[in-house]
Amino acid sequence: MNQQLELPFQKFPSSISKSFDGSSTFIDNMKLPVHRWFRFSAGFSAQWVETIITQFQERGEITVLDPFAGSGTTLLASEKLGVECFGIEAHPFVARIARAKLLYQTDSDAYLEHIKKVIKYAEDLQPCVDTYPKLIHECFSISSLESLDRLRQAWKKLADDSSQSQLVWLTLVSILRHVSHAGTAPWQYILPNKKKQSFLEPISAFELMAENMATDMKIAVKTAASSSTLIQSDARTCQGIPDNFTNLVITSPPYANNYDYADATRLEMCFMKEISGWTDLQTAVRQYLIRSCSQHVTNKNVNIDEVLGSHELYPIKASIIEICHQLSQERHLHGGKKNYHLMIACYFLDMARVWTALRRVCKSPAIVCFMIGDSAPYGIYIPVIEWMGLLAQAAGFESFKFEKIRDRNVKWKNRKHTVPLCEGCLWVYG
Repeated sequence: MNQQLELPFQKFPSSISKSFDGSSTFIDNMKLPVHRWFRFSAGFSAQWVETIITQFQERGEITVLDPFAGSGTTLLASEKLGVECFGIEAHPFVARIARAKLLYQTDSDAYLEHIKKVIKYAEDLQPCVDTYPKLIHECFSISSLESLDRLRQAWKKLADDSSQSQLVWLTLVSILRHVSHAGTAPWQYILPNKKKQSFLEPISAFELMAENMATDMKIAVKTAASSSTLIQSDARTCQGIPDNFTNLVITSPPYANNYDYADATRLEMCFMKEISGWTDLQTAVRQYLIRSCSQHVTNKNVNIDEVLGSHELYPIKASIIEICHQLSQERHLHGGKKNYHLMIACYFLDMARVWTALRRVCKSPAIVCFMIGDSAPYGIYIPVIEWMGLLAQAAGFESFKFEKIRDRNVKWKNRKHTVPLCEGCLWVYG
């Protein structure tokens, strides 16, 4: 009989969060095999995930779920530690990245052979760069774009369902920002008018990335102890996850701070010709995501009275109505007139549904760890942590506590407000 996991909520090791000041960022992952293949701006620390899993492994058998899997950090960490893990990711392109990273157990020699075939095939192709979106022409020189186009054409001609082919796709996607002469930082924004001092030649970058990935594959395959499962689905329903599946949820949901997660891979999606520009993101990506930015919501597609009247928001109804009213009034004092009032209303309705879905798929008892931060659009403070905890309790979880990791909104000299913000772990038990 399997040992049942003991979850003494009041006995959480305080060192889990506080020993990892960088746990809320992806930076440390750039030193880790496989994780570093693609830097996802919304990622968090794999070593932090491993620490949580290891400490709970000591208490009994665990199954892990990450309902906002991103580029696969939790899934990869779980595989390393031999723990069964499911992940959900709604962003189609990011899900594809994560799925490719999970193929690291592919034979590295077979992968490199496919790389060579693509390079060889590309040599005889005629580049066709006129059909690329404007953004791509702004970010790459003609010579770089021609080389990249040959590689893209060659990959497409040789594409099949093999793991090698999917890894070659990721290889090409992963070098784009290194090859661009423009300000393509590993974050949401692309700055075509900001030029880099140095950038890589495409074929060299492609070969170098392939060598690094092959090396990582040889390293990681030695420690792989299980296989994780990624589902392209919606955290608001957790469709595809069995009832009572997990007793440990580790994730970082979208923050209510107007970050457009759909836009995070616009450069890559434009180059791969999956979209032609920013306006395509709504139908290609944004419609599937938690409504965490003002680009999601307009008066045409959101009835705020209907949203705020939803029974799922009952635990925070009075306070969220008051704050949304403040935001509605405040927006008229700013040039952008952003729909933060709609965003906040929709965000918490979406997250209430996430908690309901998590209650279905979680065993009893279970632990949920959300890496989360609070928010203050237009300088109006949103008690994200408190509201999240109350919504979790309304969904059927018992209790919650918060461990602060770091302060936020302190390094930008041009920040729009001085409201103190923080980031940390919301622990939910039940």
